[in-house]
Amino acid sequence: MGLTAALALANAGVSVQVFEAASGIVQDLRASTFHPPTLDMLDVYGITPTLVAQGLVCPHWQVRMHPSGEHARFDLSVLADATAHPYRLQCEQYKLSRALLARLADYPNVRVSFDASMEAVTQDADAVTVQIQAVDGISHARGKFLIGADGARSVVRKSLGIAFDGDTYPETTILATTDFPFEAHLPRLSNVTYCWQAGAGNFSLLKVPGRWRVSIYPDETRPIEESLQPQAIEAALQAIVPRPELYKVFEVRPYRVHQRMAASYGAGRVWLAGDAAHLNSPAGGMGMNGGVHDALNLAAKLVRVLNGESADLLTLYERQRRPIALDQILKQADANRSRMRERDPALRMAALRKLQAIADDPAALRAHLLRTSMIEGLRQAASVV
Repeated sequence: MGLTAALALANAGVSVQVFEAASGIVQDLRASTFHPPTLDMLDVYGITPTLVAQGLVCPHWQVRMHPSGEHARFDLSVLADATAHPYRLQCEQYKLSRALLARLADYPNVRVSFDASMEAVTQDADAVTVQIQAVDGISHARGKFLIGADGARSVVRKSLGIAFDGDTYPETTILATTDFPFEAHLPRLSNVTYCWQAGAGNFSLLKVPGRWRVSIYPDETRPIEESLQPQAIEAALQAIVPRPELYKVFEVRPYRVHQRMAASYGAGRVWLAGDAAHLNSPAGGMGMNGGVHDALNLAAKLVRVLNGESADLLTLYERQRRPIALDQILKQADANRSRMRERDPALRMAALRKLQAIADDPAALRAHLLRTSMIEGLRQAASVV
């Protein structure tokens, strides 16, 4: 989210320094779903066309019974009057980072430093000082404000002594990628599909260019090391679509899911955004999008303060974004996870029937998609003054 904030600030004429601990843009299995309002926001800076060209437009998503194929499908075209991008875009997060970095190269007032780990942060009445560990040693930098977009283990958050309370879910999710064409074998499959599996399991299928991302929820009574073995991954994929050949698996990544919220989004001249401020289940694809929303909201307020408005304006950032993260992002993501982890067949079917009723009712569908696409939350945030 640091690059997002940097672009918004640079575009307003603010001089920016970005410090990144990695040696470059990391191509890994992070988020892949962009919601409509996020595409609207990034379009202002010319980023959205680049993402669309490198991603997959998903006009609908679904919740599905497997293997029967019965499903509820949510058509995002009903949001055409609320957004210029009435669809989800499936595009890997690293492509956003690359597009932002390329765009920042057009701004002489931006400096991006890789292999630069933030080690300490202090602030006084006039500025913020950061200590940076780089390949050539320790250095210090000073600026008027600092945005801590440094992830779940945020040094910036810890430097402020801000608690990061919440829970870690007991299960481990395994994300595997394959080029097998699930869409050719599962009729009416959406590019974003959440599936209840016969028996007690569930999985999700998210398509990105050239790959399907399969989220596998393994047997929790078995050690995760066993579930990560190639034969276990193969068995999980064969349970989705049986085939005589082995699946070609490109990447496998296990991860634990956290629900955490910073007790405060910042103070004085130092403020948090993205995973440094809140962590949530990836169910529903809200984490990265919420981070972009944080970054652009905070950057807009910093521009106003740098142009002479009171620094008290920055507290509005927290009042707008933190309740939305708590009541919309974390709660919705948790509800999405809980729904898909339901094991009782009757309760699953009742949940599916409820979702189908929503999808079949134009007014209910619109209200549901305004909420799940994060448009409603952004409107609520904007109403806080």
